[in-house]
Amino acid sequence: PVVSKTGSKVDGEMAMTPQLQFISACNVGDVGRVRAEFDGANADVFLSSLDWTRGGDDGAAVVTRAPGRLDVMGGIADYSGSLVLQLPLREGCFAALRRRTGGAEGLGALHVTSRATDGAGRGESINVPLESLVCSNGEGELVPISWEQWASLKSTWSAEQQWAAYVVGGLLVLMHEGHITPVRARPAGKECCLGDPTLLIGREQVEIVLQSAVPEGKGVSSSAAVEVASLSAFAHGFGVQTLIDDARELALCAQRVENKAVGAPCGVMDQMASATGQSGQLMALVCQPATVEGHMPLPAHLRLWGIDSGVRHSVGGADYGSVRTAAFMGRTLLSRTRASGPLSYAIHVTPSELDSGLINCLPEQLRGSDFLASEAQGHGDSATRIDAARTYAVRACVRHPIMENWRVQLFSQLLAAPPSTRQLQTLGELMFQSHASYSLVGLGSDATDDLVRRVRNVGEARGLYGAKITGGGSGGTVCILTDDSEQAAAAVREIAREYGELHLGGVPARLFEGSSPGAAQFGALRLEG
Repeated sequence: PVVSKTGSKVDGEMAMTPQLQFISACNVGDVGRVRAEFDGANADVFLSSLDWTRGGDDGAAVVTRAPGRLDVMGGIADYSGSLVLQLPLREGCFAALRRRTGGAEGLGALHVTSRATDGAGRGESINVPLESLVCSNGEGELVPISWEQWASLKSTWSAEQQWAAYVVGGLLVLMHEGHITPVRARPAGKECCLGDPTLLIGREQVEIVLQSAVPEGKGVSSSAAVEVASLSAFAHGFGVQTLIDDARELALCAQRVENKAVGAPCGVMDQMASATGQSGQLMALVCQPATVEGHMPLPAHLRLWGIDSGVRHSVGGADYGSVRTAAFMGRTLLSRTRASGPLSYAIHVTPSELDSGLINCLPEQLRGSDFLASEAQGHGDSATRIDAARTYAVRACVRHPIMENWRVQLFSQLLAAPPSTRQLQTLGELMFQSHASYSLVGLGSDATDDLVRRVRNVGEARGLYGAKITGGGSGGTVCILTDDSEQAAAAVREIAREYGELHLGGVPARLFEGSSPGAAQFGALRLEG
C-alpha cells in the first residue's frame, strides 16, 4: 500500500509533501521519516495499530489528526470578541475513515469506534443506521433530520454513548449545510469512493476510527480535537473542498457541531486552535468571530506548561453557561446605555470607558425574569437561554472579558519585547490577574487555586513567573509560565508530584508540555491498498 500526504492550505498557501512508502498499513516502515514529517504527531503509532487490511470500495482510506490546546490567555473572553492566545498541544486525536458498500438494503450505517490510549479517550463503539439521520421532504428527496428529531434520536442512546454526538453530529451538520447529499441510488457501475459527496443511505458503510491522547474533562479541548479530526476525515472522505482548503471554515463548522449537535454553548477558540494551530507557536485569534492575526513562535527563553488539577471541567456545565449568559445580558444593557450605540461585542467597551461610568448601568445581580421583562429582544446569544428563575452576576461577568482582552493585548505585545526579567515578571502578573478574575465570576476552583498558589510560592527564584486557570474554568488544567532553565522544569515537576501526593492518591498530576501541528498543518494521509 501507499500512504501519501495530501495538501492543505495554511494561511492561503498550499503545503505539499512527497509520498511516503510503507510495507503495509499494519506494519509501518521508515518510522523515522514519518516522525520527522509530522513533527512529533506520532502518526506512525496510529498507522501501525490500524487493523484495516484494505480501504473501502476504492481500496483507499484517509487519516486526519487534530490536537488539543493549552489556553495561555483569553479563555472565556472568546465569546465576547476578545483576542486569545492558544498553543496546540503535543497530544492529539487521530481519525481514520473508509467507505464501503455492503449488506442488504436498509442496513447502511455509520460505524464509530473510539480507542483509548495512554489512559485517555474511550474504548467504545456505536453503529448508527443512516436511515435514522434522514427523512423524506415529501417530494421524493432525502433530507437530514431536523435538530429536534436529532435530539429525540440522541435521547435513545445510553449515557455511555452520548460521546458519539461529537462525531455523528459532524456528519449531520455537513448534510444540513449541503456538503454531503443523501441518496437512494448511484449511477450503475459507480462505486463508493473517497471524494464522492453522495451518501448511499440504504447500503453504504462509513467507518471512522478515533484514537485520542487528549484527556477528557481537563480543559485542554478534548472535544474540539475529536470534532476537528472527525470533520476533517469526513471532508476528505466526501470531497468537502471548502473545509479542506480553509481551516477557518473547518473550525467554524466544528463549533456548529458542538453548539447544535452536542448542545454545549462554546465559543470558537478551541476549534480554531485545533484546526489552524501551528506546532510550537501561539495562535493569536480575534474572536469576532474568528480572525487569526498570526502565529507567534514561543520565545526561546520561556516555556509553557500545563498541570491537570484532577477536577473535571465541562463547557456544558451550568456555571460556564450562566457566566456566558450573564455576559450577553450585560452587553445588551451596555448597548442600550452607551452613547455610541449598539455593541457587536462586549470588548468594544474599553476598560477606561467602563470605569468612567458605564459600569453603573450594570447591576451586580440581575434576575432572569427581570431582564426578560425589560428586554423583549432577549440577550442576543443563540447558544444560551436565560433562566427566568436564576439570578446572574452581570457586572462581574461583563467586566471579565473587557479586562481580559486588554490583558491579552498587553501579553501579546510583551512576548515580542527583548528578553528580560521584567518581561517575564509582567507576563506572569497578567496570568495571575486573569486567574483571579475567573474566581470573581464564579469559575474558579479550590484545586486550581492550590496549583496557582504553589507556583506563586516557588516563584521566580526557581524560574516560575505566572499561572492561571484555563478554558472554561471550574477545574481542569492550570497553565504555567517559566523560564527555560532546568531548575524551572524541575520545580514544575516537583509541584505536580507534591500536588498529586496530597490530592490524587499519591500519583503525580499530569503534565502537558510540547506542541504539535493543527489539523490544517497536518493535512491528511491517504492509505491505498
